[in-house]
Amino acid sequence: MQNQAQLRPQYGSSNPKPGPDSDVRLRVAQVVELLPEHEAEYRRLHAEVYPAVLATLSRVGIRNYSIFLGEIGGQSVLFSYFEFEGEDYPAACAAIAACPDTQRWWQLTDPCQQRLPGTPAGRQWLPLERVFTHAGGQGG
Repeated sequence: MQNQAQLRPQYGSSNPKPGPDSDVRLRVAQVVELLPEHEAEYRRLHAEVYPAVLATLSRVGIRNYSIFLGEIGGQSVLFSYFEFEGEDYPAACAAIAACPDTQRWWQLTDPCQQRLPGTPAGRQWLPLERVFTHAGGQGG
C-alpha cells in the first residue's frame, strides 16, 4: 500500500464527496486490534451497551453504528462503521468524549483493544478512508 499522505481522495459516481446535499454527511470506518484474551469480555459488554452511551450517540447524530469482528493474519481485529448525520463532526466527537457514561464505557472497552500502527495520537481506532460506496437502488 502506498503512503496515504501522498494520495488524495478520488471522488466520482461510486465515491461521492460527503456534503450538505448528500443523504449522509459522513461515513466513518475504523479498525483496532482485539486482544484475544479479552474477546469474551468485549462480546459481553457489547451485548448490553450502557443506555446513556447509546443515547449520546443518537443525540449527536451517529446512526447505523456497527462493529464487526474478524481475523487478519492471525490477528483479531474489530472493524466499526457508522454514519454521521450532524453538521459538526468534531463537536459531536467532543460531546461523546465529554459524556461521563462514555468515559466509564471506554475504561472497560479500551483495555480489550490494542491500537494499530499508524493510529493517530489521541485516537484508539485507526480511521480508514472511504474509496467506494454503493447505496443500492437503480440497477442493483
